[in-house]
Amino acid sequence: MEDEVQTGADNIVTEFNTYEDFLDSQITSVDLFYLEDEELARQLVELGYRGSGEVLRREEFEARKAAAEASRLNKRSQQQTLSSSGKDFTNNAFLRALAQREEANRNGKMTSIIFIRDKNSRGQEISGYIDYAHRLKTEEFEPYFSFKKRLLPRPSDLSFYNWETQTSTSNHTPNYQVIAENASGLLFKNKRDRKILNVDPKAATPGDNSTRNVIDSTQYVQVVIYDHITRRKT
Repeated sequence: MEDEVQTGADNIVTEFNTYEDFLDSQITSVDLFYLEDEELARQLVELGYRGSGEVLRREEFEARKAAAEASRLNKRSQQQTLSSSGKDFTNNAFLRALAQREEANRNGKMTSIIFIRDKNSRGQEISGYIDYAHRLKTEEFEPYFSFKKRLLPRPSDLSFYNWETQTSTSNHTPNYQVIAENASGLLFKNKRDRKILNVDPKAATPGDNSTRNVIDSTQYVQVVIYDHITRRKT
């Protein structure tokens, strides 16, 4: 019985935009004829003296309305459309690889590191390691998946090097800690499971729960994607 009452109240806050709209729905033309005052009729409905439906106090209506809106926004956030959704990457191996990894990097099941070597807009050769999951959270990727922009490493990424100016930078991200001073070369430590990812191409393996994937791309000089699984799929 209690569940039925709660369901009825939830239906009310979904059906009516305001509490006044709900009260008005309970007022009949006969009520208005005899009372001759719409506000008085609303007060009588709120007190339970008029109306054929359930009595719902203003405070409860507004609380349930707020809860329903919060639930709607949460569902909308969870069902966010992927930036790569509905696009054709048949002739672009790199964007196809990014699209295949987008959802897993957004929901935290995977944290991929993208190595890119190519030339910037000034014709200078640059290379660097990009925290894909972090970039997805801090940048709009639709222009990349729509072929309007080219993804390139930046000085703010995990690692960046300009071969002409010899400018070198490294930065920690929410997902990885950079370990630059190491005999094995550049390493990245995952902050969630504390596993080490070794990007040395001569290494037998990039590390536990990690894979190295060379992407045959005609748009870049060199692309390698390191995938690290951070959580088991359920």
